[in-house]
Amino acid sequence: MSKRKVNDAPLPVGTCISEVQDILRKRLCHQQLPDTPEGVQAQHKHLLELLKRTAIHGESNSVLIVGPRGSGKTMLLKCVLRDLLEEKEVERNLLQVHLNGLLQTDDRIALQEMTRQLHLENVVGDKVFGSFAENLSFLLEALKKGDRSSSRPVLFVLDEFDLFAHHKNQTLLYNLFDVSQSAQAPVAVVGVTCRLDVLELLEKRVKSRFSHRQIHLLSNPTFSQYLERVQTQLSLQDDFPDKTFAQDWNASVKTLCEDKSVEDALQRHYNSSKNFRSNHMLLMLCLSRVSVANPAIKPADLLEASKMCLIDAQANMLHGLSILELCLIIAMKHLNDVYEGEPFNLQMVHNEFKKFLQRKSNSMYNFEQPVIMKAFEHLQQLEMIRPVDSSSVKTQREYQLMRLMLDNTQVMEALQKYPQCPTDIKQWAMSAYG
Repeated sequence: MSKRKVNDAPLPVGTCISEVQDILRKRLCHQQLPDTPEGVQAQHKHLLELLKRTAIHGESNSVLIVGPRGSGKTMLLKCVLRDLLEEKEVERNLLQVHLNGLLQTDDRIALQEMTRQLHLENVVGDKVFGSFAENLSFLLEALKKGDRSSSRPVLFVLDEFDLFAHHKNQTLLYNLFDVSQSAQAPVAVVGVTCRLDVLELLEKRVKSRFSHRQIHLLSNPTFSQYLERVQTQLSLQDDFPDKTFAQDWNASVKTLCEDKSVEDALQRHYNSSKNFRSNHMLLMLCLSRVSVANPAIKPADLLEASKMCLIDAQANMLHGLSILELCLIIAMKHLNDVYEGEPFNLQMVHNEFKKFLQRKSNSMYNFEQPVIMKAFEHLQQLEMIRPVDSSSVKTQREYQLMRLMLDNTQVMEALQKYPQCPTDIKQWAMSAYG
C-alpha cells in the first residue's frame, strides 16, 4: 500500500493496521536496509573507503568480514554497496560477482557462475583453457574497455568464504588473491565468513597473497541497548500517513518495553542470543498477533511469541517417541548420571533397562533384542544420540560408543508433557539411579 500524507482526516483502523504490518514486515523480513547501520559505523566507513579505492581509483584490495551468524555481516556489505553505487562513476563502471560457498561447491561451477554474472558467455564460447588461472585472466581481459587502456573494476563477494578453502588446491582463492595483489586489473575480493579461525584454513601460498585485512563484527550490546533496538524496530517513523495513530502506536511500544514481564522475557532472549536474526523472528511473531480487534502489541502477545521462539525442538521430538525409545533415553540419562557423562553403548543401555524391568511384575515392557536395536538406531537417526568416533563403524553395533545429545532438564521437561506417559516410567526417570 503506498504511503499517503494525511494530516487532518484520520485513516480507518484497518487501513492503519495494514500499513503498520506492511512497514514492519519490510523492516523485519525483507531486510530493509537502515539509513546508517547500527553499532558498526567504524566498520562501515572502513569498508566503504576500501571499495571506493578499487571502484574509483583502480586500486586492488582484499578483505574478510568476520563475525557470528546474525551479527549483521551481509547487512553491512549491502549498506556499503548501496552507498558506493550512489557515485555515478561507480554505478556506471563497477561490475559485481557474488559467489556462495554453499552453491558453488567447486571451482568449475564457480567459474561458470562468474562467466554468467559478467555476461561473458558469448566471449568464452567453446574456448578451451589449460588452467583456472588462464580462464580467469581471459575473463578479466575481456572486461577491458574499448581503448584497452584500462579494465572495469570488478568486485568479487565470496559468501561462506571458509567453504571455498575446501576446494581442491584452493585454486579459486589463490588466483583471485593473486590478481588482487599483482594489479593486473582493478579487483576487490570481499570474503564473508562466520569462522574466526578462517586464516588457519588457507594454504601458505594463498595466505601470502591475501592482504590480511579483516573487519570483525563482534558487537556485544548491553541489555539496555538490546531493549532500545526492540523499541526502534517496532516504532513507526514520522512519515506514517496517520500521525495520531503513529503517536499512539509508538506510545504503546514504549509502554510494552517498560513492562516488567516483557523485560524478563527479553532478558531471556538476550541471554540466549543477541543477534539480529533471532530478535527479528521474535518481533515478527508479535506482529502477526496484531489485528483490527487487537490494534497494538500487548505484553501477553510478546510472552506468547517468546514461548514459541524458545521451544526446544529436540525436547519436542521426545513427545513423538515410542515408550520403548523413551525408556532407552531414560536408561541413557541414568548412565550419564552414574558415569558422569562418559560414553555408553547399546549393551550398557540394555542392561540398565533390564534393571528397571526386574522391578516390574508385569511384562508389558519386555522387548526382543532386535526391536531394542531398531529403537536405538532410530534415536541415532533423530540425532538424539551420536557416535563418539566415526572410525568406530567397524565395531560391532552393540558395542559402538555413543553420547546422549540431551541434558537431564530436557528429558524431565519432555516427560512431564509426554501424552499418557506411564507413572512408573516417570518415577524411574526421577529416581537417583537406574
